[in-house]
Amino acid sequence: MKLPVIKHLTNFIEENDQDYVLETIETLEALTEVSSLKDEELDVIGELISNLYGAVEVDKMIKEGTPKKEALNAFMKRVLGSIDT
Repeated sequence: MKLPVIKHLTNFIEENDQDYVLETIETLEALTEVSSLKDEELDVIGELISNLYGAVEVDKMIKEGTPKKEALNAFMKRVLGSIDT
């Protein structure tokens, strides 16, 4: 996951609507079922999906009252913490 990408997507959600991101996730998940995709292509799609889900999670924290910068940092700490364990 990349914080600048998640931040950009979070801004997109604020300016537009979370539904666009959720529909994009569904579309990308459907693409992963194409049997002719190479592993590298699946990795890229997976990374995109992860960043999109991250932005949705950060948006949820913001809507619950967490300031944007704090929400982004808390999310990344949680992600890094789950990687370390």
